[in-house]
Amino acid sequence: MHIRIEKRSSSAAGASGKPKPLLEVEVDDSATVDELKSAIHKHAKKLYPDRQRLTTADKSVLKPGESLSKHGIGDGSVIFLKDLGPQIGWRAVFYIEYLGPIIFHYFIYNFSELIYGHAVEHSTVQRYAYILTMGHFIKRELETAFVHRFSNGTMPLLNLFKNSGHYHILSGLNLAYWLYSPATAKGTLQAAKLGDPSMLLLYSGIFLFAEVSNLITHITLRNLRPPGTRIRRIPTGYGFNLVSVPNYFFEIIAWTAFTCMTRSLAALLFLVVATAQMYVWAVKKHKQYKREFPDYPKSRKALFPFIL
Repeated sequence: MHIRIEKRSSSAAGASGKPKPLLEVEVDDSATVDELKSAIHKHAKKLYPDRQRLTTADKSVLKPGESLSKHGIGDGSVIFLKDLGPQIGWRAVFYIEYLGPIIFHYFIYNFSELIYGHAVEHSTVQRYAYILTMGHFIKRELETAFVHRFSNGTMPLLNLFKNSGHYHILSGLNLAYWLYSPATAKGTLQAAKLGDPSMLLLYSGIFLFAEVSNLITHITLRNLRPPGTRIRRIPTGYGFNLVSVPNYFFEIIAWTAFTCMTRSLAALLFLVVATAQMYVWAVKKHKQYKREFPDYPKSRKALFPFIL
């Protein structure tokens, strides 16, 4: 069947005020949205499928995997295209986001003379903080490689700088600079206050419990979606019976324990900003689940069990 592709923006309008066709394509009567995007890509090499956002005249979004007939699209139909701009894969985004803190913490901890002007003999609490932080972000990189499955393939390339800034600056450069500074080095009063072995073990134990719990929830989410599909189901099991996003909840527990252990204002800043952002994401995900699944558990909260 013959389909005409147009652009909604007024910049594509001709003198008559009607949209000017960008191109016209031929697809099978049983074609899917993915096949239509591939056909468009053949005519316009710049517009690879992940860069396209297709909608009908009534602004219904054509989602990957759907058949065109589901939206009443037939021979002679008009589809509107929006160029989303250059895209980057979510897996690559995660790798870049988490690599920044690993580099900053490694460099500042191991090359303190270049940062502070003299070598720093690290205290016990600084060593604990370094091990936990590096372990956290290395875990994130491994999860990206072996656990996560992404429902959305890409995001706009320009968003990478905003997303990475949160991790590279707040949990990377700023956190590492203050954590490993001479103010908490071996022999200082602050190091002595924070060096109680029982408290270090307690907070580290809570941190590790939260990290393992976070991993369990990520594996649960992975198992909900068979490879190569966009299937969505109601998550259940460890943590999910209480909140919609227990992975965020356990993340908050981990960094709360870390902040209490280090008494660092930089850690507190990261915790506050991260919690605020995860709350926004949690509420959005919670509403999406309730909208998508009529039988979604009514007692389940968004982020904090029994509260919110």
